[in-house]
Amino acid sequence: MILSTTASLDGKVVKEYRGIVFGEVICGIDFVKDFTAKITNFTGGRAREYEEELVASRADAINEMIERAKKVGANGLIGIKVDIESITVGEQGQMMLMVVATGTAVVVE
Repeated sequence: MILSTTASLDGKVVKEYRGIVFGEVICGIDFVKDFTAKITNFTGGRAREYEEELVASRADAINEMIERAKKVGANGLIGIKVDIESITVGEQGQMMLMVVATGTAVVVE
């Protein structure tokens, strides 16, 4: 699978457009990570717990998008964009990460 954030692929010809595909991931941050991140927010520095979760979630969303592109017969994805949001849910204010990867599935030669 050829992946690109651009609208075209140098040296390749797009033969068919198979449509827009998505990969979505929503994951919770456990209490310990959330607590540690709040301390880091207060004292300054990087919140490595969130960074690790973000990296894993982004990879999961991209992999899900790739699998959906394969299902429509694509061998490439162009115009890839990844959006990341933090959301709060429930009465306890549970922090969650929402990662959405979007791209156009194509057949290239």
